[in-house]
Amino acid sequence: MEEIISALRELGVEQYVITENHTDSLESFYVKKNLDLTRRADTAVRSVRVFRPFEKDGVKMLGDSEATVRPGMSAEELRGAIGRAWYAAQFVANPWYPLPAGVKEPRRPDKGGFAGKSLAESMKDVAQALFAEDTAQDVFLNSAEIFMRRIETRIVTSQGADVSWEQYEVWGEYVCQCPAPQDVETYHQFSYREPAAEALRADVRHALEMTKARARATAAPKTGAYALVLDREQMAELLSYYVSRSNSGMIYQKYSPFSLGDPVQGESVSGDRLTASLKATEPYTDFGVPMADRPLLEKGVLKTIHGGARFGHYLGVEPTGNYRAVTVPVGDTPMEALTAEPCLHAVSFSDFQMDPLSGHFGGEIRLAFLHENGKVTPVTGGSVNGSILDAQGHMTFSKERFRIKNYDGPLAVRLEGINVAGEG
Repeated sequence: MEEIISALRELGVEQYVITENHTDSLESFYVKKNLDLTRRADTAVRSVRVFRPFEKDGVKMLGDSEATVRPGMSAEELRGAIGRAWYAAQFVANPWYPLPAGVKEPRRPDKGGFAGKSLAESMKDVAQALFAEDTAQDVFLNSAEIFMRRIETRIVTSQGADVSWEQYEVWGEYVCQCPAPQDVETYHQFSYREPAAEALRADVRHALEMTKARARATAAPKTGAYALVLDREQMAELLSYYVSRSNSGMIYQKYSPFSLGDPVQGESVSGDRLTASLKATEPYTDFGVPMADRPLLEKGVLKTIHGGARFGHYLGVEPTGNYRAVTVPVGDTPMEALTAEPCLHAVSFSDFQMDPLSGHFGGEIRLAFLHENGKVTPVTGGSVNGSILDAQGHMTFSKERFRIKNYDGPLAVRLEGINVAGEG
């Protein structure tokens, strides 16, 4: 850190942000339930972002560029890397904005359930939960990967910030296999910031059940408009639209028409009105400014525009920092009631995506359940293509809850009149 600051002074850099990330990670790879490989990594990377004020055509500008500083660099290499970033910053013609003054605070240790344990101990607990439901012969986990990570972050800025904190996270992926009546494999992911053994067990149990259903599915749904029920990761992806569209960068660049106080869920809402909160998953912004949970939507009305210092200044709103996680209250409708009326309950896609620019969502169906005429039929194939702009006025949220790293909210949502391309 001292060498970096010394190089900045030599180059005449007066405004900067230094970010230090020290990551200790453990990775485990399984074939069925057998541990095949374990890998350990300990890395340290520092990034130096420099800000260069200048004028262009009589207008004040503030350019910026970033250099990566790696362990083992000589003083000459360090100065060269920062010097190249300083040179490049003069070609980035952003209108001037003030850099926020961060805080200087003692290190914040992680106080969650992973803290106080070694990565190996936590990895063992996660693996036990992952394989706890893998007890059948007709469907099983044929492979899995688990990644544990402890991250120490420190931010030092020219504006007086000096903060550091510790975080843990776990994520992974696993493949379920059902050999009969047709041999199929399904891919699944998980991610948590806290120990979640029961949630992981429930997810694996659900994945195994869905894999058995996928092995029975042979036909695609008929082409047409359906009441569509989305759940789990698809639910989180759908609601990410509101987090993306409320970002100050999206709004300033005219990609989003959102403004504070707008009824962004639409003027006419016959379904559930959406309330959501932004969750601060890190204690500080990239300038060392404290972050806090904030209201995003209240009954469909926008309450917060979030984002970094530059676009916040351009819009005249508080620079809150960038948020990725959202918390949403559950609805009043039980899951069984969501599917009581005819619908297509899509549980697995090849790659379900929400486009925050257009509001369109969709993906290729890997497994869905067609509820009609009192029967439930597993189907596979075809694709979903919808627009949240058309669907958001009649969303019905489930009473059940689902949690992953960046989402905590209803397990499922029912949307009306969504186009499905399938057979015939």
